[in-house]
Amino acid sequence: MRILAFAASLREKSLNRKLIALAAQIGGAEGAEVDLAEFREFEMPLYSGDVDERAGLPPGALKFKRCLERADAVMISAPEYNYSISGVLKNLIDWVSRARPMPWRGKSIYLMSASPSPMGGIRGLWQTRIPLEGCGALVFPDMFALPHANEAFDSNGGLRDSSLAERLRREVVGFVRLAEAIVPICGQPTSLEAQKRQKEIASALEDETELQPQTAEQG
Repeated sequence: MRILAFAASLREKSLNRKLIALAAQIGGAEGAEVDLAEFREFEMPLYSGDVDERAGLPPGALKFKRCLERADAVMISAPEYNYSISGVLKNLIDWVSRARPMPWRGKSIYLMSASPSPMGGIRGLWQTRIPLEGCGALVFPDMFALPHANEAFDSNGGLRDSSLAERLRREVVGFVRLAEAIVPICGQPTSLEAQKRQKEIASALEDETELQPQTAEQG
């Protein structure tokens, strides 16, 4: 199973980059092929319906879309901005959601956050679930919020608190196992007949239910 992992932060010394690196190690130890990406690889302008209509997805969004399509599951470590989702992550979700078929649909996602605050960024994770689930992603029930993250890592990049380290390990292992179980149902079909059927279902969902949220400019 292939997992796309990234920290939704542009800061070089981001605490979330440290956290996602730990999660990637655990996922790799469970047998998953983890693609640990840098968020800077997917730099893109603010979403504009006019730009989208005129030119389609920008290069950064297209690159992320290709990475997402190759992955069976996604792990995201996201900072909390003002009690909510970070602007750069929301912008990425919005751009990629304009592709068809919807790239987020059926992807298993595990959310994490590292923050110096006592809350660990959990409020932002609850907000982050909303657009991802609205786009059809299967967000893992458990979310890992690391409080006082500026003091939580040792010199080797591990967690000083053994109970938190064990909780992270247990959650990532659980996520990997659940994602593996979901892949045969929601992943890329192998037979031509299954591929055709999946396209028919995706088309019906897009055309009949209009599940995708309208952008601010369209709404």
